[in-house]
Amino acid sequence: MSKKQQLRNLLSKEELEARLAADPRPRTTLSFYQYANITEPHQFRDALFAAWTELEVLGRVYIAHEGVNGQISLPTENLEAFRAYLNTIDFLSGIRLNIAIEADAKSFLKLKIKVRKKIVADGLDDASFDVTRRGRHLSAREVNELMSQDDTLVVDMRNHYESEVGYFKGAICPDVDTFRDALPVVEKMLQSDKDKDIIMYCTGGIRCEKASAYYLHKGFDKVHMIDGGIIEYTRQCEQEGLENQFLGKNFVFDERMGERISEDIVSNCHQCGKPADSHRNCANDACHLLFIQCDDCADKFTNCCSVDCREFNALDEDEKRRQLPTREFNGSSFAKARAGIRSQKGKTDNLV
Repeated sequence: MSKKQQLRNLLSKEELEARLAADPRPRTTLSFYQYANITEPHQFRDALFAAWTELEVLGRVYIAHEGVNGQISLPTENLEAFRAYLNTIDFLSGIRLNIAIEADAKSFLKLKIKVRKKIVADGLDDASFDVTRRGRHLSAREVNELMSQDDTLVVDMRNHYESEVGYFKGAICPDVDTFRDALPVVEKMLQSDKDKDIIMYCTGGIRCEKASAYYLHKGFDKVHMIDGGIIEYTRQCEQEGLENQFLGKNFVFDERMGERISEDIVSNCHQCGKPADSHRNCANDACHLLFIQCDDCADKFTNCCSVDCREFNALDEDEKRRQLPTREFNGSSFAKARAGIRSQKGKTDNLV
């Protein structure tokens, strides 16, 4: 096998699913990020891919000159070897790993490591402000104490489909599709509150690292962030016996699409309107819309988002190919449908 072949996946989705299903070992899902100066991101990418393949790591990782950002899973028995490898890299030595709340989740099928311009798509010109001057990191105990004060504002820096199924009590949840969109929207929303304590949060902390620096640059005086995001906050609450102020599910960017934090169901099925918080991608691949669907509607619509998609999905493959050039689903032609108006695919830049 050539070196190039060793640095990418060669198996089909079906082969990957079968391999994972046949492996009885428990797996650990985790996320991590680190801002750093990586001078040769492509070389760094290849080194990680080779080393992590040996450790049977699966997942999605982004590398840029500014650092690394990823969500992965691996056999739990290899976790300490994975930590040991990270410790051989200066800027990753001792890094906190945000262990998933739900244990033994088979969340990824293969390892994908991509080199990108940024590890989070934020649309910002980093040279225009001090990205190292970031907000204060708060522990779970500090979060609860500050949230108990009347003037404290809590802001969700995630996308609308994430906050729809779960959020902190009393949080401001902007109706945005991307982190890039959230930055100016939140800035405008909080213009009259620049002197108040502001707690920002996201899944694992990476979006708030950049957002806090940006808002400090914009004149907000008391910017805080939840250290390690929702994942670490929940872990600390469980460990220290604290009241968890998060309601519902924490949306995650892998096959699980969510981890339950509390038993509260704060959202509704997009088809029938009854309480539900399970995200699905429409089973019609020409649509692939990300939406919330209850079990009853999943049966009724065969995991599709509409009657149109259900009927199209029932066609044989030849008829699908014949109709595709003239069909539209959820307002998108097939040429645009892969991106999806609110599809999970294309929204994975945020990760944590």
